[in-house]
Order: sequence, then C-alpha cells, then structure tokens
Amino acid sequence: MEVLRYAAFSASPDGGNPAGVVLDAAGVPEDLMLATAAQVGYSETAFLTARGGSEFDVRYFSPRAEVSFCGHATVASAVAYAQRRGTGELLFHTKAGAVAVRTADAGGQIRATLISVTPRTVALPETGLRALLAALRWHASDLDLALPPRVAYAGAWHPVIAVADRARLAGLDYNFDALAALMAAHDWTTVDLIYRAPGGHTFWSRNPFPPGGVVEDPATGAAAAAFGGYLRELGLISPPAQITIHQGDDMGRPGVLRVDIPQAGGIEVSGTAVPIPGSGTP
Repeated sequence: MEVLRYAAFSASPDGGNPAGVVLDAAGVPEDLMLATAAQVGYSETAFLTARGGSEFDVRYFSPRAEVSFCGHATVASAVAYAQRRGTGELLFHTKAGAVAVRTADAGGQIRATLISVTPRTVALPETGLRALLAALRWHASDLDLALPPRVAYAGAWHPVIAVADRARLAGLDYNFDALAALMAAHDWTTVDLIYRAPGGHTFWSRNPFPPGGVVEDPATGAAAAAFGGYLRELGLISPPAQITIHQGDDMGRPGVLRVDIPQAGGIEVSGTAVPIPGSGTP
C-alpha cells in the first residue's frame, strides 16, 4: 500500500496541513486503515477506492478514529490524483455524502476545489458555550458577538467561536483533556476559532482537534466550508461571495483557504497542495 504525503492549502511542504493519501485502497480492511493513519501521524489520511471512471469511495482516518469528511485530505487526494492522471472532475463518495471535486492548472500549480454537502447551522446552547470557553480558557468578554456562537456543518460538525482580538487567537492555550471530552460528548470534529479582519472578507482561524489525537489542525477545509454556510445562513454575508481564511500561521505552518459562497447549495473550498519529501509507504 503506497501512502503519499501532501501539504494541503499551501504552495510549500512546510506550510498548510499535511495529509496522508492512499490512491488505491481496494481491499484494505478498516483496522489497517486506522493503523496506517496512526503510523502516518497526520490529522487525517484519506483512502480512495475506485468505483469506475472518475468516482471514488473515500474514507478518512485520524490517528484515533474515522471521521466522516476531511477537506484538506480531499484537496490533497485530488491534487495527487491529478498529478498522475491529469486534471478534471472527480466525485468522492464519503460518509457525509457525495462531494464533487475539480482540479485545474493554476500558474504551474494544481488547484483543487471541493463542493461540500449542503451546510447546516444550529444553535450552541449556553451550557455548551460556557463549557467551551472554560476549556479554551477564554471569557465571554473575549467574543466578537457580531459573529455569534453556533455549531456549523458541511460534512462534519464544528462549533464556531469568534474573538474580537487577533492576539487572543494567537495566544491560544487550551485544556486538552477537557476540550477532548467535551467534543467527544457532542461529536464535534474541530472547534473553529475565528477572527474577522477589517473589511469583512478576510478571516484568521485556528482549529483544535483533540478527538483526533492532534493538538491543532493547521488548515481545515471541512470547517472552512461549514463557516461559509454559517455566514450565509446567518445573513452575515451577501452571496455570491468569496472569503479568504488564513490558518496555521500561529503554528508555523501558514495556509490559505479560498471559500466561495453561492446563493444556495454546497460551499466551495479551494487550495493548492504539494508533495512532502519522503512520500512513500510508512
């Protein structure tokens, strides 16, 4: 089984979010997928099984568990496939639903764009918010209430918590065990922590990911799609619109996610991906 390693949402292998990619996982049992993801050690590894043509069944595993959908591993997989078979349209059948992906040459680099499943946004109960703030070691006074706390979905569930001060985001120091237990109890994949820059279309994000055994996800495509749906559903942006999310800078792995928000339907998340030196079997 060949395991490729790519950095997604970056033009450099030192930036973005590393993902494992298995382009041919036919016949690989679930326990071996999980063991491989644990050995690779990235936040997710994607396992593709061809259905025929340009359609694939895709499963995503963190080092600890399977997740329903992963945006950065989708982008990494699409770019890896395009570098071997050429750019074009793909359809990934995930546990969250069908996700269309297209790849194209963008000035010598391959850019992948995924179209999420239909997003949803639900209320975050006050008790859940208080528990989240306690685990994050934040206070209600830190929040930017123009972006109200909610739980958003575009293939996986993510609480959206916005702060008014960029420095508060940069100084993140959370209680790993407390946040892990809270997220496991609510089936939250990551927590999408947001700062909105002046102008309203540029955001900075951090995504703790303790359920996956990872302190933080450097670039989270699923959360970016969920956040795009959140902005649309709450009327915080006028679609069609495009936003830019910077993530990973505070970890030393800067990445850029472009999010296109149509008037209806799935959210588009785009980025480049590059191989990480040393790709091969783990």
